[in-house]
Amino acid sequence: MATTVEHPRIRPELLEDRAYQGAIAAGALAQNTLVVLPTGLGKTSIALRVIAEFLLREPTRSALFLAPTRPLVVQHAREVERLLFAPTPLVLTGAIAPERRAALLRPPQVVVATPQVVANDLADGGFPLATFSVIVFDEAHRAVGDYPYVAIAEANRASAKARVLAMTASPGGSLDRIREVWRNLGIERFEYRTDQSADVAPYLHGIGVETVAVPVPPEVRHLAILLRAAVRKAGQTLSRLGLLAEGDASRRSVLAVGEQLHRRLAVERAGGGAAPAGLWSAVTAQAVMMKGLHALDLIESQGVDALREFLARQGAPTGRRVTPAQRAFLGDPDVVEVQRRLREMTVEHPKLAVAVTRVRAELTAKPGARAIVFSQYRDTVDRLVAEFEALHDPAVRAARFVGQAAHGEDPGLSQKEQVAILDRFRQGTLNCLVATSVAEEGLDIPATDLVVFYEPIPDVIRTIQRRGRTGRARAGHALVLVAEGTRDEGLHRSAFARERRMHAMLERVQQEAAGGIAPAPPAGRNVQRLLSEYR
Repeated sequence: MATTVEHPRIRPELLEDRAYQGAIAAGALAQNTLVVLPTGLGKTSIALRVIAEFLLREPTRSALFLAPTRPLVVQHAREVERLLFAPTPLVLTGAIAPERRAALLRPPQVVVATPQVVANDLADGGFPLATFSVIVFDEAHRAVGDYPYVAIAEANRASAKARVLAMTASPGGSLDRIREVWRNLGIERFEYRTDQSADVAPYLHGIGVETVAVPVPPEVRHLAILLRAAVRKAGQTLSRLGLLAEGDASRRSVLAVGEQLHRRLAVERAGGGAAPAGLWSAVTAQAVMMKGLHALDLIESQGVDALREFLARQGAPTGRRVTPAQRAFLGDPDVVEVQRRLREMTVEHPKLAVAVTRVRAELTAKPGARAIVFSQYRDTVDRLVAEFEALHDPAVRAARFVGQAAHGEDPGLSQKEQVAILDRFRQGTLNCLVATSVAEEGLDIPATDLVVFYEPIPDVIRTIQRRGRTGRARAGHALVLVAEGTRDEGLHRSAFARERRMHAMLERVQQEAAGGIAPAPPAGRNVQRLLSEYR
């Protein structure tokens, strides 16, 4: 039987005492620490051990636990309340008005919050950072650029100097990014484990990763050929204008052209003159090319219905007039032919059937199992949920899980709705979530048996986060659907290559930290300017 942590601030017999967690927590008490640990190995448990000790050592000061999403904040607050002897944690999200938030801050307490709320209140002078002894930055890989973690850490360094504990399963795919996280959070100590580390291996349950190659039917391939022709014509316009290399249709290049054009437009507007007609032609061609690339991605990796929905929105944008780019895109003869074929087409992308079949088989064979299907697009999420519901199979109880932001006529899910769906999933009332990226980060759903990637994604952080939703309490399985002969294949290969490079870079960072060559924090930055830039 596993032993449990004994601590005056931790409720007895509830928190398993794992040696590696205790060792990491002990180091984090003395120095600002970045913890990189595979998913499912208890980063939250480490944070709670550190918070408990600071509550004991400095009983008049508070602890701050930051997490990037509202469902994750609610999850952490529940764990604080369940495991610690402390006042009921204060949950601060955008749902509470700023004037009410200030009145609720009464140290000592554990505050669990989104960083946006804390950064806003710091900018307004309404957040007493000096009353906190420790700050936990969950999903610390976000501490780059203008993300509010950066401003909060700088404000802490400038005044409060609370201990920093930063945690992530995947700090980034480049050495520069990893070092930026280190510098921005003022890290002094690095704790890195892989699934091969001797002290964590006994607690890993294993994740089998299976790649399923999905043949694309001829009807779908023909639509892709037509869309490529439309993309090529828009690219030729940009090439004639000297903005794009001949034959270059990469998203990165086309996005770079867009940024260049918008900078030129800004200069023209600042000068008070009208932008030349050629500039507007280039802007339209660039936008048409992006729409064509997006449509191509939908038909190759998502489905026929997803493309139909996208084209319908181009012709009738919600609450807006049709733009010149939308008219040009829909008026292209090849896109017109795509729309004609779509009206007559009855075939659907086979990925849809593969995903539904595999999830149904898993949930039927294993009563009590859970599954999560990830997709980049809400249209695909909605179609998958409709397909699961059309089964009328009591073994499959599916629900959509998307973010709060409105997408066209879709308002998304509120914080309350997200939390309610996760509770039903944990309890087993639901056993399948069909989710966008909102479910990737940190959510503790320990009994998930199957994770389906409806499409591969090149981002190493998101790949690790998605896969990490399974294999937590028991062995799990990840399924990646790859449409043959499409961009899916390249994305899938690059995802594995980037993950290998990330681990090699983490080994290098670990060696640098051990040798005392850790990146120094940036000096002399103005906290108020950082906060105002964030806002």
